[in-house]
Amino acid sequence: MDGYVPGEQPRDRRYIKLNTNENPYPPSPRVLEALRRAVSDDLRLYPDPTATDLRDKAAEVYGVLPDRIVVGNGSDDLLGMLFRACVDGDDGSVAYAVPTYSLYDTLALIQGAEPKTVPYPADFVLPVDDLVALGARLTIVCSPNSPSGTLAPLSAIDDLARRARGLVVVDEAYVDFAKETALSLLARRPNVVVLRTFSKSFSLAGMRVGLAFASPDVIHQLGKVKDSYNLDRLSLVAARAALDDCAWMQANVAKVQTARTELIAQLRELGFRVLPSDANFVFAESPTHAGEELYRKLREAGILVRYFADADLRAGVRITVGMPDENSALVAALRSFATH
Repeated sequence: MDGYVPGEQPRDRRYIKLNTNENPYPPSPRVLEALRRAVSDDLRLYPDPTATDLRDKAAEVYGVLPDRIVVGNGSDDLLGMLFRACVDGDDGSVAYAVPTYSLYDTLALIQGAEPKTVPYPADFVLPVDDLVALGARLTIVCSPNSPSGTLAPLSAIDDLARRARGLVVVDEAYVDFAKETALSLLARRPNVVVLRTFSKSFSLAGMRVGLAFASPDVIHQLGKVKDSYNLDRLSLVAARAALDDCAWMQANVAKVQTARTELIAQLRELGFRVLPSDANFVFAESPTHAGEELYRKLREAGILVRYFADADLRAGVRITVGMPDENSALVAALRSFATH
């Protein structure tokens, strides 16, 4: 098998880094203050294995009882738990629409399973009927989807959960940049699992914290396959402090959303085909350059974007929405390519 290939993390800080969907704005000052207080001799002790304080705070913020929450070392860790609990060598055990987050493929192969996939149409509308027909024990919907940035309507996810054979996992890594969330489905669809991360909207990609929301029974079962101490003390402190200052996160999200609208308009003025996005990135296809060529030219210009070799994606690149000056530099570089 091939392992998952993360986005490039260059040591050279001269690059404008628009390739891994990190938030361009810093985390809340409360996070840094809490971390400074937490660096003490308590680090010799193991962290709370069930992240009680963080789950209690998350329950308060999201209106979900603590026994419906499990904490992970990023949402990737939570995905790993779900695959360990539900997926085996049965080729029908996991399903999702493609193209999507490529880690799903890797996690399936680790479990010895071949995932069942159905193609997204060109507009990335969720193919509910096709997914239901596969009858998988685990059906995943990345919404907003990566790398397209498109959002699956809540009505479509509800329809899928109502008709699906097994669990429906809604991977909402980017949902704070979007219009709606699937959290409301938990009350009436016991087979729904919603994943969140602190890496994007909360600007804590370096701390690796995620949340899974599900029925108490599903949470109990995931606890059986969870690493005993999957988050360190500092990560738990950082995430708890971030939830104490959601207003800071929401202000940064609003700035990213404004910049996203402006960036899409500028790219379309240059003739790019840009999918509508509800995430903190856009997927764009150049009228003059293939995706890999555009990626290389931008890299030479000191700007990193994400290129995918997949046949359905190779025509374009995924571009993280950065600070206004970073977005301007990107657009200026693209404009210069078009005139040469």
